[in-house]
Amino acid sequence: MLTKIHAVARQVGQIIVGKDVQIRLSLTCLLAGGHLLIEDIPGVGKTTLAHALAISLGLQFQRVQFTSDLLPADVMGISIFDREKNGFAFHPGPIFTQLLLADEINRATPKTQSGLLEAMEERQISIDGITRDLPSPFFVIATQNPTHQIGTFQLPESQLDRFLMCLSLGYPDASAEYDLLMGEDRRSMLKSIGMMMTADELIAMQQAVRRVHASPALIQYIQALAHASRQHDLLAEGLSPRAALALLQAARAWAIFEGRDYVIPEDVQAVWAPVVTHRLRLSKSSLGAAALTNHDVVAQLIRSIDVNAKGIANA
Repeated sequence: MLTKIHAVARQVGQIIVGKDVQIRLSLTCLLAGGHLLIEDIPGVGKTTLAHALAISLGLQFQRVQFTSDLLPADVMGISIFDREKNGFAFHPGPIFTQLLLADEINRATPKTQSGLLEAMEERQISIDGITRDLPSPFFVIATQNPTHQIGTFQLPESQLDRFLMCLSLGYPDASAEYDLLMGEDRRSMLKSIGMMMTADELIAMQQAVRRVHASPALIQYIQALAHASRQHDLLAEGLSPRAALALLQAARAWAIFEGRDYVIPEDVQAVWAPVVTHRLRLSKSSLGAAALTNHDVVAQLIRSIDVNAKGIANA
């Protein structure tokens, strides 16, 4: 199955050119069973990436365009009275799928955004006192525009924490942009790609990720990183235990991608920034005092822990 996931990465790379690292991180996120947030300006391929992943992985796919007037029922579903049955019948919303694309999620109100919390954490939704399970596997890939753009709402911390990773595609380099301009329309190319692995095979790989070995020394390395974030003067708060678990799970998935059944520090370092940056927030006292961003502090944290001092390099 390892060859299949690499084949998926190559196929998606034919659609989203010049973004091999972001594609691999996206697949790592899905292998780890997590949800993915892609934050960037319009027009860099966020939606196309989600489409290409869904097709290549053989997943049922639904897209919801989030707008300011979108209601939770538009995503979850609604119960409508059926006169013939003299009772209410539930009409499932688009969330009942394997891969939900929440396009421009931060253009919806916080009320609608919060409607996804239970689904993303528990893989179920509760409506009218009834709990309904979602399909397996279930992923949310959400895109959002920069918060300084008109018509956007800030995602609350509880919502951000549900995303295992947050990525940015960025502008293509000169070579990739030349290929884009000279080649076929990328959305049209989606019709020419096919399923490279099945949903059942993806589930089997997710189960394999959980069995990847992490030594006690490597666990201590992750603990040290989490503790350093909690002690950092420029951060309002540090990483939660759930964030540390997310980091470990993502590192295991990256190890699988590398063809290993054990985690090494380089795996943790490879997924560190996309797993933790969106979970950390600068303290109010640090704003303006230093021209630092979340990315700067995240880079400082990973450099602050000496792997060799923890005895992990040979673990």
